[in-house]
Amino acid sequence: QLPLVESGGGLVQPGGSLRLSCTASDRTSNSDDIGWFRQAPGKERKGISCISSSKGTRYYADSLEDRFTISRDNTNGAVYLQMNALKPEDTGIYYCAPVICFPYGIGYDKITWGQGTQVTVSS
Repeated sequence: QLPLVESGGGLVQPGGSLRLSCTASDRTSNSDDIGWFRQAPGKERKGISCISSSKGTRYYADSLEDRFTISRDNTNGAVYLQMNALKPEDTGIYYCAPVICFPYGIGYDKITWGQGTQVTVSS
């Protein structure tokens, strides 16, 4: 399987918003749980949110639920991450990937990572 494709990143001022999109170029990902990961500068990649294929399970790390919302459109196979009230510490490369989504965390094995999408929060 080809890696998923992330888009929607950019440069935004603190307090601003972005919506990231995750799509599959070679298949529909409707049957997969999907997770979003963030790699901040100089840090390891970390899972920050996920959504189950049925949309019944969502997970957010570190109280991000206050500002981030994960959703999916199973008519087109896309998964979104709406990010509001962005902070400089949200800066990083964001990736999406098939995972196993639990209410308390993200499970995954080997992932073929895509290019990611860069989010920079700066004034």
